[in-house]
Amino acid sequence: MKPVISIIAPVYNEVDNLPELYRRVKEVMDQTGEPWELLLVDDGSQDGSTQAIRRLAAEDPTVRPVIFARNFGHQIAVTAGLDFSRGDAVVIIDADLQDPPEVILDMIARWREGNQVVYAVRTEREGETFFKKLTASVFYRLIYRITDVKIPLDTGDFRLLDRAVVNVMNSMRERHRFLRGMAAWVGFQQIGVPYRRAARFSGETKYPFKKMLRLALNAITSFSYFPLQMATYVGFISAGLSILAIPVVIILRLATSAESGVHQFAGQATTLIAVLFLGGVQLISLGILGEYIGRIYDEVKGRPLYITSLTPEQSISEKEEELPQHG
Repeated sequence: MKPVISIIAPVYNEVDNLPELYRRVKEVMDQTGEPWELLLVDDGSQDGSTQAIRRLAAEDPTVRPVIFARNFGHQIAVTAGLDFSRGDAVVIIDADLQDPPEVILDMIARWREGNQVVYAVRTEREGETFFKKLTASVFYRLIYRITDVKIPLDTGDFRLLDRAVVNVMNSMRERHRFLRGMAAWVGFQQIGVPYRRAARFSGETKYPFKKMLRLALNAITSFSYFPLQMATYVGFISAGLSILAIPVVIILRLATSAESGVHQFAGQATTLIAVLFLGGVQLISLGILGEYIGRIYDEVKGRPLYITSLTPEQSISEKEEELPQHG
């Protein structure tokens, strides 16, 4: 029977969380009285999560495994789940249980009211450091101000997407993905559901500062030209300061006292400082250009977004002789 709701949970080294995730999702979804499925996308786990996913899939046909051939990243894992989902609506949730499955019922209720994107808004964030909360707050507000689309503040990937939205997002195959931005970009009728984000059920975060920084960079370069514009502004400011400095230097030179032998701006120190400043501006601008050009290079290569060693369409008992590729 075709599922009405698909639940996607990307998994990377979450073996201790999987049994509780499955239990709580099943408890919530059974309350709907409708067919559902749970897609567990294994993103190259090395802690036994792969075997745990296989066991769950063997015990319950509502669990559909997607096993990657290696680690491709969280956003790509969610993309694979969207590709293989069959439900009329799709819910994205993390496997660490920071996003409570119980909120899914509120999302489904808003969806049945006619909303096609229902995103969860974090009112509280338990179990996170002050630094993580501060950087997250700055990140969301920075993205909101400089990107071309208005991404709701304090929202992650925890959301419900109507099938019409999923179909549009599945047609967007860029490699450097920022799914919450893509969900905002496609439009449709959207609404937020407030919730309190819990602490991790067990284990450590899979999104350290380095990965958060990379995600922020993907968000900015995917939805904004602001860095390129900023480089242009800095160039104009530098050029303007240089033009203003020319008459100042000339006046100071003319005012030099030949009798005292005092020379304003004597030596190479001023020239060296100016050269270093302008050189720094140029290198920063080249770096920004390089980020955008690098993304163009990745796109034109046309490689698949991910490679699977097991898909939901394959039996979990069959030998994995082929590696299906999905672009």
